[in-house]
Amino acid sequence: MFVSSPLAVASAAWLALILVLAFVVAPLVVEQANHQTIGLRFFPPFQLDKGFAFFLGADSLGRPIMLQLIVGARTSVLIAIFAVGISATVGYAIGLVSGYFGGWVDNILLRIADIIHTVPSLLMALVVLFVLEPSILNLIIVLGITRIPVYLRTSRTQTMEVRERMFVEVARAMGASNWRIMTREIAPLVFPTIRTLAMLEVAAVILSAASLTFLGIGLQRPDVDWGMMVSDGRAYLKSAWFVAVFPGLVIVLTALSANILSNWLRAVEDPAQSTLFFRAPKKKKNAEAGK
Repeated sequence: MFVSSPLAVASAAWLALILVLAFVVAPLVVEQANHQTIGLRFFPPFQLDKGFAFFLGADSLGRPIMLQLIVGARTSVLIAIFAVGISATVGYAIGLVSGYFGGWVDNILLRIADIIHTVPSLLMALVVLFVLEPSILNLIIVLGITRIPVYLRTSRTQTMEVRERMFVEVARAMGASNWRIMTREIAPLVFPTIRTLAMLEVAAVILSAASLTFLGIGLQRPDVDWGMMVSDGRAYLKSAWFVAVFPGLVIVLTALSANILSNWLRAVEDPAQSTLFFRAPKKKKNAEAGK
């Protein structure tokens, strides 16, 4: 099914390339990426005169944009993976407890989620990062906490539906503990929805981190991410468009690939969505005609 979907294959290939660049190549080119050569300021792209590192041009300080993108990939991917991991794990677990027990436990957890959800995530991140020192760790914590209500509500809704099924009642009648029912009977059925949502949230977190850096509240040099590169190049759009366009294009492609792959996973598990990605196999006309 995966091979039969060109969009899913292309998206997975792009994300795999980003991961390889982020965790294998990036540590090897950090020094070269941050090396400033004023003589190469705004070196135009698509030329190999100064080496393959400058194929996408150079920024305002003569740093190679291609290597900056690779180093920025590591930062952006780390923030996305850990922020989504924190919010998905905590929200998934709390949602299971809230949906299974209901009552006052459900009310308390929902009110906490409402408080977090009421304040816009971007505004909360702006306030926290303005008070604290902007860093990768603080950015992960802020983005992770602000996304918890999304997973909590999804997990709670799914749990409330699954807990009423017959096999849960049978397990309860056989004396299974609440912990066993939640972890062995309900959690595996809720997990696919959380996984699909997490793939969608990867794109949202990457865009949120880029937005914060673009506003000047996110990361600061020497740390670099794609949002910082867009922010650095916005003042030179007329004279050196490539400084901001290339990192912006990478952000769009990465977010789009994560969305497409998450939709593919949903299509695999939901037959009603399968027509978006999978084509019906062609019938062999000659064989059918002979029969």
